[in-house]
Amino acid sequence: MNALVGERLSIITSKAQTTRHRIMGIVNGDDFQIVYSDTPGILRPNYKLQESMMRFVMGALADADILLYVTDVTEHPDVSNEVLSKVAAGGVKTLLVINKIDLTTPDQLESLVEEWRKALPEAEIIPVSALNNFNIGGLFDRILAALPEGEPYYPKDALTDKTLRFFASEIVREKILLNYQKEIPYCVEVAIDEYHEESTIDRISATIYVARESQKAILIGHKGSKLKKVGTEAREELERFLGKKVFLKLFVKVNENWRNDDRQLRRFGYLDV
Repeated sequence: MNALVGERLSIITSKAQTTRHRIMGIVNGDDFQIVYSDTPGILRPNYKLQESMMRFVMGALADADILLYVTDVTEHPDVSNEVLSKVAAGGVKTLLVINKIDLTTPDQLESLVEEWRKALPEAEIIPVSALNNFNIGGLFDRILAALPEGEPYYPKDALTDKTLRFFASEIVREKILLNYQKEIPYCVEVAIDEYHEESTIDRISATIYVARESQKAILIGHKGSKLKKVGTEAREELERFLGKKVFLKLFVKVNENWRNDDRQLRRFGYLDV
């Protein structure tokens, strides 16, 4: 979606479950408006957080005019997957986007395309490399051609439905995903406690929640070294994103079992208030 929108709206890491929310990116032209909806990846839920993530996926399936089913050259069709079955039977115009084709050969790609053609025979298959901007223009043209005509949903200057507080929390979480291994990134949630916009600087205070005391110690690191690194990287990324100076304060707290707690999931935006 970042490549199609032309802005960095969704955080990117090599880890699964990087995207947790449904994030909208809006592209406006002289005579069109495209609203992209980036959802979490498909998974089998093990706790309530993941159930909420899958509800975002199902919601997108229900209200999309076009479905971009994004896979890459390392993945193969799982015909037993519930979401794949819904896509095949849903009757929604589907563009199957095979990303990362820069990592494969023409013969391997052709074989993979045949696998997906059998799994989703009605889908139009479009190979791309978002990293190298290969065929992104072609994908955009196919999306625009397939969309139904209608009135715009958002103002012409709108870019997304999310707030600066949301993007600040996501950027902090991205740096945690990049700097920690094993269970730490998946047990973490980031809440923005304060966000003050000034003319030359934004002042942000955030709390990183973990599920156990042992995770808190790992996250902070020896004499706070790990947390300081995360804070520095997040501040620098936020400054690039906002185009201005940022003062960022980070705190770490334990919030046991938050991934299975309806009240906490509602607080973090995974359930309706």
